[in-house]
Amino acid sequence: MVTDKDAIFKALSDSNRRLILDELSERNELTLYELTARLIMRHNLSISRQAIAKHLAVLENAGLVESKRKGKFRILKFNNEPLKDLLEGWVE
Repeated sequence: MVTDKDAIFKALSDSNRRLILDELSERNELTLYELTARLIMRHNLSISRQAIAKHLAVLENAGLVESKRKGKFRILKFNNEPLKDLLEGWVE
């Protein structure tokens, strides 16, 4: 898998995006609504679903989040393969 290292580092540079990855890695699959609720309740973030959707676009561009439609819901899933590929050359 060829990864865009700059896109990964850009995605990880924002603390809100790192929180999103934390939540997705803990629960594996979440809807946008569930993710928003967890970020607001667990981390006291005052963030809208639209803002989270923009963060998710950056994470998806970097390959760190995958989404799929399940009925009327968009299911979000953490993909750690780009991180493994990125660190493979540095940590062995």
